[in-house]
Amino acid sequence: MKTLIAIAALIAAPSASATIITLDFEGVGDSTPIGNFYNGGLGVNYGVEFVGNALGIVAAEAGGGGNFTNAPSMPTIMFWLDGPATMMNVAAGFTDGFATYYSSIAEPGSIGIYDGLNGTGNLLATLNLAALGSQAGGIYDTWSLAGTSFAGTAHSAVFAGTANYIGFDNVTFGSNIPAPGALALLGVASLVSRRRRA
Repeated sequence: MKTLIAIAALIAAPSASATIITLDFEGVGDSTPIGNFYNGGLGVNYGVEFVGNALGIVAAEAGGGGNFTNAPSMPTIMFWLDGPATMMNVAAGFTDGFATYYSSIAEPGSIGIYDGLNGTGNLLATLNLAALGSQAGGIYDTWSLAGTSFAGTAHSAVFAGTANYIGFDNVTFGSNIPAPGALALLGVASLVSRRRRA
């Protein structure tokens, strides 16, 4: 039990620029603005704000309106309904890398990493996101990992693409590979705890 508490405390620790943080959007709600969910809202306070039109959407198989499946952390992802892009601001900044999973059937997208807030300042890195197609025909069921390292301190990421035709999950900053989710870590701790009892 002490192991579980220690791991939970580690996961909830405040972010620093070298800390690897993964946003899985679970708990945001269906067709709900993400906004300050991770900046003093209902989620963990990582000091992360989504500016403008970023929404959470829950998969139809879980009772929501989302036309997707197989996301890395079901059932909620991030997308937007209007405009060419949405933005994520990290006031404290982040270093080393950025990664995310994305799904897009026919429309390409991109992500720009900037050293200023709101997609301003110097462009530190760009991820070009190719259309991935659909295995089941018309369902966003194919996900790909995109990540990059960069030099400097980033303060924002601009997610670009055709509105309502690209989705993102497990957005990670501080690394070019997504960190294991909190639930996965707790699952491993639970397994270790069970083995000790046996």
